[in-house]
Amino acid sequence: MSHHNNNSSPPSNIGGHLGISIVFDQLHIVLISVSGFLIVAALLMTCCWTKKYRSLTRTVRDLKLRQPHPGPPPESPADNSYANNITVTFVSKGSRVLDTAAISRQDTKSGSRSLWKPPQMAVHLKRDDLSLLQLIKAGREGVFYKAKMIRGTCKGHSMFTCKVSKENVTYKQVQKEIGIMKKLGNHKNLLQLLDWDVTQTPYFLVMDFVSNGTLRNYLQLNQDRLSADNNLQHLFTVAAYHIGLAMDHLRNKMVVHCDLALRNIMVNSFPREVKVGEFGLARDLTRMRSRRSGRSKTADHERVPLRWYPPEYFKDKYYGFKSDVWSFGIVLWEMQTFGTLPYPNLDSSEDVVRHISTGHKNVEPAGCRVEILQMMQDCWAEAYTHRPSFKDIVGVLEHILENDADYVDVDNKRVNII
Repeated sequence: MSHHNNNSSPPSNIGGHLGISIVFDQLHIVLISVSGFLIVAALLMTCCWTKKYRSLTRTVRDLKLRQPHPGPPPESPADNSYANNITVTFVSKGSRVLDTAAISRQDTKSGSRSLWKPPQMAVHLKRDDLSLLQLIKAGREGVFYKAKMIRGTCKGHSMFTCKVSKENVTYKQVQKEIGIMKKLGNHKNLLQLLDWDVTQTPYFLVMDFVSNGTLRNYLQLNQDRLSADNNLQHLFTVAAYHIGLAMDHLRNKMVVHCDLALRNIMVNSFPREVKVGEFGLARDLTRMRSRRSGRSKTADHERVPLRWYPPEYFKDKYYGFKSDVWSFGIVLWEMQTFGTLPYPNLDSSEDVVRHISTGHKNVEPAGCRVEILQMMQDCWAEAYTHRPSFKDIVGVLEHILENDADYVDVDNKRVNII
């Protein structure tokens, strides 16, 4: 009997150990599963919180950018001037410098509002130190003045071109224009942004000084003198070359101008020191999903320079680099006609759109050199893919100028051949 009991006890112990081992294995599996679940849950919660944090950050940023700015004070119904709520004090030579333009001020005095100012809202310019001297032009979104600093200088400059925004221009529009001008950087044929003040309306943009206003006004004022110059076509070609250089720079920066016209080209010294300006309609294509015009949904409420726009805009609401090339062709025509309005025989906007959409062009200007006439026609190719690039345009104009330098007019009577 004892022998039988000794033989039967070991199997019982082995079974017990196996049972305990199985329980521990199951416990390990449960612990591993719970740990894995907790890790996955933690990762999901981290992703959700990260997404929520980013969403909140975007919301706060949008609130900062969309913060309403107080409008200008009420105006008289009879006041229809371009520079609404701006009274300019003209400073005469030899007189004591008077107070600058009495600009309507809506200071952001609220402490809570100042908390929402983005970094760009910091004051770069003390407008009390700026005196507006002379009107240069009234543009679509702002009025351009010759201006000077009463005290000190701005980046070494004492004279400026100052753009004062109109009352319908939003803070977001001005910020976009500033961003584009900053992206374009320095170029000898671009109007250079030096400083700005967007802390209150009207907004101020301060750019480098030009002594002769717009190219359109310059040509109209000096038409008689220039018409008598035998080198007139060469001068026009030099000016076109420098405008082409500026537009090629825009192309390299992925920016379309959308408002290239003679009135938006400034003159410091004709013909070499001409500067493309006015970037209120410009678009940075690196920030756009499509090259379709962003204004297509509200085209009825937007003002665009129809006489300078290509047919693809009216047909498909498309505006790209080659659309600026079309406008460059219009600028060449404007120069040859001393600032004549394109399609001068058409009065209504509907007639202009119909005229351009059906393939009609401006009449060839008299006295224009053959090479520039051909360039106009190339710029006005119906299919925008057939138009030259600004790089091509610059190359052709450079070749024309080289040929001009190779041949000079001489008085044969005074040439002595030895």
